[in-house]
Amino acid sequence: MTKTESKTASAAVKDILLSDPAGLHDVIRAVMQEVLEAQMDEALGASKGERTPERLGYRSGYYGRTLVTRVGKLELRVPQDRAGRFSTELFERYQRSERALVATLAEMYVQGVSTRKVRAITEELCGHAFSASSISAINKRLDESLKAFAERPLHEPFPYLILDAR
Repeated sequence: MTKTESKTASAAVKDILLSDPAGLHDVIRAVMQEVLEAQMDEALGASKGERTPERLGYRSGYYGRTLVTRVGKLELRVPQDRAGRFSTELFERYQRSERALVATLAEMYVQGVSTRKVRAITEELCGHAFSASSISAINKRLDESLKAFAERPLHEPFPYLILDAR
């Protein structure tokens, strides 16, 4: 295949995905689902329905899991094994991003940004708008941790200086 043909093909795929945003969502969901299946095959030492002496365990159905990404919410079917030992790193990576997002939400709260603006910002950044109650719950946890920090016992004296500019 020549370079112009490959550019044309990639441009065509790009046009299809950009013209139909749901198409990109479906592609990413399918890729994530295949990653989960491949990780399960690797963990068990055999693919679904395969009979080998190297098999380390057996599948035991699926459970549903929602993953919030930049292209929206992805509904994934996470495979399970009978022993309950299978775990995937796929969600752990996104949990780190989620922790960063929660830290950002906390910073916006400290800076006095309204919940309406926080909702608009999160919707723009990750394609998912947190409800006002979710934002309030995050802020409440922050208030509790700030209160615990402010009321903690100090075991040694701390000198301080107060200056007044008048």
